Amino acid sequence: MCGRYSFTQVAEAIADKFQVKEVPEISPRYNIAPTQQIATVLVNSESSERQFKMLRWGLIPSWAKDAKMGAKLINARGETVAEKPAFRAAFKKRRCLILADGFYEWHTQDGEKQPFYFRLENGEPFAFAGLWEHWEKGEGESIESCTIITTEANELMRPVHDRMPVIIDSKNYEQWLDPEVKKTELLQSLLQPYPTEEMTAFPVSTKVNSPKNDRPECIQPI
Repeated sequence: MCGRYSFTQVAEAIADKFQVKEVPEISPRYNIAPTQQIATVLVNSESSERQFKMLRWGLIPSWAKDAKMGAKLINARGETVAEKPAFRAAFKKRRCLILADGFYEWHTQDGEKQPFYFRLENGEPFAFAGLWEHWEKGEGESIESCTIITTEANELMRPVHDRMPVIIDSKNYEQWLDPEVKKTELLQSLLQPYPTEEMTAFPVSTKVNSPKNDRPECIQPI
């Protein structure tokens, strides 16, 4: 699964990397947790252009009776995402990029949990494969939310955990975001483990265990 990650990029870098025209200044985040507002890129249904948008992490299906359901849907398995009732509508027409530059996973040994930080070898920002949804309750409450798709772990990840978030190759951003692309087989072919040789990982401080700690020390090797 993916339950914690970082995104520390400035607006100019975001606009350049993800080809978005308008990006607000956002604060660097070193320990992003579920139910928080997170940076995404999606296609605007009216202009058909890429749009930067902050969404709540934890997808709330449009048919959900309660927004609390989103806390249980922070991840979606790539192998079944096209079939699950909570995700299949979004998978067809509401796909997004969830912006990141690293993520955490915990390895348990002798009863102790050691956090590890995973990022690209070149240190550049990247995007998780995401889905987003619009939810309303009556006239007073409206939430736009999202989930991160996961897949089987690559060789780097496997000693720590058997799952990892799907990192979309930049050459596939266009296909992934395009709501006109609907073929399940094509879309699922993009949901592969990221190449091991292009990633690196190292242990970090247990300070990351608490979402209250959102500081640069979280991503420093120990």
